[in-house]
Amino acid sequence: MGQTALTRCVLSCAYAIIFLSAGSLRAQQSASASRVSAATASQQGIYLVFPFENSGASSRLDWLGEGLEELTIQYLSDSGNQVYSHAGRAGELERYGLPSSAKLSRATMLRVAQDLDADYVVFGSFTSDGTTLTVDARLLRVDPPALLAPVRETAPLNSLMDLHSRVVWHLLAANDKSYPLALNDFAKLQRSLRLDAFEHFIRGLLATEDEPRLRELREAARLEPTWPDPAFALGETYAARSDCTSALPWFAHVPRTDHRYVEAVFAIGVCRLQLNQPDKAEEVFTSLQDALRNNSGSATNNGLSGADLPEILNNLGVALARQGKAPAAQADLQRATELDPDEDDYPFNLGLLAFRANDFAVAAKFFREAADREPDNPEDRAILIQSLEKAGNKLEADEERESAAEALGPNALSQVHTDTKSDPQSHLDRVKTELDITALRLEIQSSTPPLASASSSSPGGSTQTPGTHIRRGRQELAAGRLDTAQSEFQAALATDATNASARTGLAEVDRRRGNLDDAVKELQASLVSRDSAVVRTMLARIYLEQKKFDQARAEAQRALTLAPNYADAKELLDHLQNSKPTGGAQ
Repeated sequence: MGQTALTRCVLSCAYAIIFLSAGSLRAQQSASASRVSAATASQQGIYLVFPFENSGASSRLDWLGEGLEELTIQYLSDSGNQVYSHAGRAGELERYGLPSSAKLSRATMLRVAQDLDADYVVFGSFTSDGTTLTVDARLLRVDPPALLAPVRETAPLNSLMDLHSRVVWHLLAANDKSYPLALNDFAKLQRSLRLDAFEHFIRGLLATEDEPRLRELREAARLEPTWPDPAFALGETYAARSDCTSALPWFAHVPRTDHRYVEAVFAIGVCRLQLNQPDKAEEVFTSLQDALRNNSGSATNNGLSGADLPEILNNLGVALARQGKAPAAQADLQRATELDPDEDDYPFNLGLLAFRANDFAVAAKFFREAADREPDNPEDRAILIQSLEKAGNKLEADEERESAAEALGPNALSQVHTDTKSDPQSHLDRVKTELDITALRLEIQSSTPPLASASSSSPGGSTQTPGTHIRRGRQELAAGRLDTAQSEFQAALATDATNASARTGLAEVDRRRGNLDDAVKELQASLVSRDSAVVRTMLARIYLEQKKFDQARAEAQRALTLAPNYADAKELLDHLQNSKPTGGAQ
């Protein structure tokens, strides 16, 4: 609930094959791993890919816009590059109120890439006469902005995979004149797919209704039975329909070597909880923890392991609680609460543990923490009031009820059902259904040996770019280590004193420490370097915490001027206009 869309954006990269130890990976993929390592050393940075525009082909081929985006993502990922997934890009556009397939100007693409701290943008167009296909692709470097010459390839339509493999290779080679992979070696890294299976898969992803989506995805899985992507998408679709019985076998089709394997296993654990099988869920999440911990390599030296993902800890805690294993559940939920100080679900679940143990004073403490983290959640407020009443704090409960009615409306609490006796094990506990593995993948990246050669954008030969420090800083933030996060952001500023993302990171460190004035200064400095609707909304929220309502309202309005459909800014402005008086402490 407290997570932003940005934290849900998933980076697809070669290091995401995390369930294989380094030794077995070398044994199984020694030749290709060597080529990927060389390519990765040459191409530092994160890629953001947009759908390709149909510039004259029949509307029957509109699916190719997202199809070429997906192929680009796969080819970049398979050759060792870090790249935002389609879901990551779509999530960022959603923040601006833009549809996933919206046609964007280069300036808008650049702004989205800056907000995601991507280093390169890939976009393009295609045309076809029904027999041949022509693809034009461009690479836009984010900092400093530079647009490379277009790459054009033409081939028979039925050779789409080979054609686009050449397109992506030419983009990489044009960006780095010393790119180490020959075209043939690059092509060998890519999965060979049937064109009809790929078309069914993309059409399935684009379908807006479940039945057409399932039909297309099942056909893709039938035509390419060893291709994990349709299986994972089918599992997700069934799970979204709360049909876990159908979802489980599809998630089980995802092999250990696939980059979605961790998410598939996590989804299996979620399904076990939804099927009220907490013992099996415990087994899944415990094995997932163990596998991640054993694969975290040298990263464990700094106190973080893959087992520290708060979503896994939370769900394991829920599974343990449902089996009456309260002490173990409390330990896992407490760790999740520490790791993600913005999420209210974790202290809420801790409150439920205490509530069920009739320790209502302790329960009230956790529910208050949840309500502080997410003030607009009526369920947090309602069960906080119930806990205060049961603890004998009627006066405090009445004050909280009045405060909630003022903030949320007079009828908000009456619509919340908090009868914990009806189903004391699972009526109210909160299960995380999505896994944010960005921090984990950054951790795995940082635990790999230093790269042999530097990025083409780093003439001095150092791989410690500002982007590297910023991503590590965010990793440290996710782990709750504010001192090391601060050091990483400051290291980025030492290289690039005007780096807006580093300033934003320092602002988040200051906010978590309660140094709101310092956070405001950092965000203002960030805005001097790069105006951003996201940063202005962050600034507005801090002004709101400081009860500077006019300044908060002004920043939210400026955010909407930059991004008129930005949902977070709209929601905040509505809250300011409906719930708070004009004026206030300034």
